[in-house]
Amino acid sequence: MSFRVVHLKTEYVVNPLGLDESKPRLFWRLESEKRGTVQSAYRVLVSSSREALDRDEGDQWDSGKVVSASSIQVVYGGKPLQSEGQYFWKVQAWDGEGNPSGWSETAYWTMGLLDRGEWKAGWIGRKTEANVVMQPSPHVRKSFGIAGKVKRATAYATALGLYELRVNGEKVGDLFAPGFTDYDKRVQVQTYDVTPLVREGENAVGAVLGDGWYCGTVGFLGSKVYGERPFFLLQLHIELEDGTKQIVKTDSTWRTARGPILYSDMIKGEAYDARLELAGWDRPGFDDSGWEQPDVRPGYNGLLTASIEPPVRITETRRPISVRRTDAGTFIYDMGQNMVGWTEVKVRGARGAKITLSHAEMLNPDGSLYLDNLRVAVQQDHYILKGEGEERYEPRFTFHGFRYVELIGYPGEADLDTIVGKVVHSDTPRTGRLETNDAMVNRLYSNIVWGQRGNFLSVPTDCPQRDERLGWTGDAQIFARTASYNMDVSRFFTKFMWDMIDAQQPSGAFTDVAPDAGWIRHKMWNTRLNWFAPDNAGWGDAGVVIPWTLYLMYGDTRILETHYGAMVRWVEYLKANSDELVRPSYANYGDWLSIDADTPNEVLATAYFAYSAKLLSRIAGVLGEKRDEAHYDGLFRDIAAAFRRAFVDAEGRIHGATQTVYVLALQFGLLEGEQRDAAIRHLVDDIRGRGDRLSTGFLGVGYLLPALTDSGRLDVAYALLTQEAFPSWMYSIKHGATTIWERWDGWTEHNGFQTPSMNSFNHYSLGSVGEWMFRYMAGIETDPDRPGFRHAIVRPQPGGRLTEAKAEYESLYGVVSTDWKLSPDGAFRLAVRVPAGATATVVVPGSGARVDGEPANAAASPTGWTLAWQTEAAATFEIGSGEYVFESVIGAAAFAR
Repeated sequence: MSFRVVHLKTEYVVNPLGLDESKPRLFWRLESEKRGTVQSAYRVLVSSSREALDRDEGDQWDSGKVVSASSIQVVYGGKPLQSEGQYFWKVQAWDGEGNPSGWSETAYWTMGLLDRGEWKAGWIGRKTEANVVMQPSPHVRKSFGIAGKVKRATAYATALGLYELRVNGEKVGDLFAPGFTDYDKRVQVQTYDVTPLVREGENAVGAVLGDGWYCGTVGFLGSKVYGERPFFLLQLHIELEDGTKQIVKTDSTWRTARGPILYSDMIKGEAYDARLELAGWDRPGFDDSGWEQPDVRPGYNGLLTASIEPPVRITETRRPISVRRTDAGTFIYDMGQNMVGWTEVKVRGARGAKITLSHAEMLNPDGSLYLDNLRVAVQQDHYILKGEGEERYEPRFTFHGFRYVELIGYPGEADLDTIVGKVVHSDTPRTGRLETNDAMVNRLYSNIVWGQRGNFLSVPTDCPQRDERLGWTGDAQIFARTASYNMDVSRFFTKFMWDMIDAQQPSGAFTDVAPDAGWIRHKMWNTRLNWFAPDNAGWGDAGVVIPWTLYLMYGDTRILETHYGAMVRWVEYLKANSDELVRPSYANYGDWLSIDADTPNEVLATAYFAYSAKLLSRIAGVLGEKRDEAHYDGLFRDIAAAFRRAFVDAEGRIHGATQTVYVLALQFGLLEGEQRDAAIRHLVDDIRGRGDRLSTGFLGVGYLLPALTDSGRLDVAYALLTQEAFPSWMYSIKHGATTIWERWDGWTEHNGFQTPSMNSFNHYSLGSVGEWMFRYMAGIETDPDRPGFRHAIVRPQPGGRLTEAKAEYESLYGVVSTDWKLSPDGAFRLAVRVPAGATATVVVPGSGARVDGEPANAAASPTGWTLAWQTEAAATFEIGSGEYVFESVIGAAAFAR
């Protein structure tokens, strides 16, 4: 059958476990070899058993035949969902001619513990050891028996800190669970199906605990931010074939002991003594009579919520590309890539021998590790051998940002097989690919992706190496659209929005970092002699920008509904703290790390105030809040007028005269008529006056190339993209960068390393140019009126030294791709792919357009395309799903301006 329903997901996930969403959203894709395939209707069946579903019985929900093109964000509309319920579902669809598909494959989801009263377990931990600064990682365990055959076994687990769950000797789950949240407000619960691991007879369950973000070091905010030591919570629910139910829960009957992990800290590294390993501790029959009784915490007042974020996993293993022995007898490895994770080492040696793995991003001129930029972070892991043949070690509860590894104290001659690097991050699957004929542009895109991989670990960290690694909101919002092209960040940013909500102040202000982790207290202390404000322009605005981004990229209206009130409070806070709609100049960061161009804070803050109001108006419109839509649109217009009165002179010059003030004014729609034209001229003059070089920092850089392109200066945008002189993206690439640097001047030929107090070489913010590369260079854009790429806008804009570019984006509907080539004679060829169930508007530059080899001289074609209009400069087509090839001729005038 040529028309199929495939790739079913619930809440963005294939077969998720332990949801606590009362009305989960369902997603599916269509597949068809036929062009112009659309869905005209669907039917969803949801059943409480696979057998009933196989009989086409929807005992939980039978939607009936629903006339609708929707195949994403379809809200479950059946009976109330029950705690621990299992739900199986499938879909049938009808195409545009009314032909039905067969039923899809079966998908499922399970619910978690939906009522706090269902939690009977206690929080268990180990008493603190006296006079030990960094505590060893506790092991906790419990033996239990099962009298019968197991039908289903489900573990519900979480921790204040980190945990690694073990069942009958097997590791269960992923890394760094339960993730970084504001533990005073909420902790996430992970659900595991452990049915294959639990058996009739004697069993054992246990966990190793780590300090993590709860009581370990959190950036420069110190340690024990939330608590003194880690605690573990588990309920293992077992159902036997005869219907008997059994619960194994953490309580005072468990046992605890220290183990081989002497300490583990996110910032200070880990130490492991293999001589202290507890062989068989996580298996039945282990003698734990010498272990201690655990300490049971009185309770926990925060929320226990189902895990929202994607799990942290090892996503790649990398071999080093070189190794050299130093004069001191150590070995320095080059991994060939600045990465985040850790090193696994294999070693043979005497019992009690100690080796150290030290990690760094760069090398000093003398070839030693450059460690100055780590501040107080210690990217070292220590291993003490047990002396029993070949041993392997990798850490459990820490991570590092590095390209270079120094192996210290190694017994013997190390080689390229001695270590491997483990790449670790939140498992947000790749959705974007981009390639051009220009090797340096390709390297830039690779660096952007690696920066995202290195910094998306439970929260969007600002850097993965020094004593920081916090969820900075300004960095996140400027990069959110780029991130959404590169990877599936739907759940990642959904969870981060809850972090922002938990940190939102009673005034309505969103904070600089989320989770807050004591940041507000830290900020108040460090500004105690000055007037304190909890917000920063461009940082707090993430509370509006990120939900809007998820709506555009995933068609997600629920995140808009859920956080609408919080967004209103933010904009009203800005309004209340402005003077005739002009914001004050107290923002701490401004256009962070700009180059010789300090944007006045009051200009930037007022521009972002306008932008938040503008987006809020659009969000209100999406949600059907017509009164609010009009109100906040009016507020935006009033702020824009106030901006012009306060900051724009008669010649169209904006106060500060930086590239960023012009870029923000243009992109946020703050200028009108001649003022806009003047702003474009002033922006280009500044760029040209600097030798075709940029000066923008974190907040300006993401809008720089879009503003130029939208203003008809594509030539200048490409000149900046491929500029190789300092400051530029290509400058760092010429000097070996494999990730995006925090600063344009992180290292320069004339000054060497920048100040080590603020100099990360893996910091994604300046990589926000990736958005422009997809939306403008490759030409893959979503339509705000039909979001989630239900309707794509395909408008590639070739220029500069690029003659080829191809890109693909895996939307919720399927893959949207473009592949264009421009010949020296001006012949332009564009291949476009649109997934079934979606449509696109395609704008082909140049004249004499042809489609699939035929002249585009008809308004409509029976082969899936319609010519909307055509000029000498471009032709616009409306197309359905399928693959198309467009051709045209681009004259030299197309690039001149």
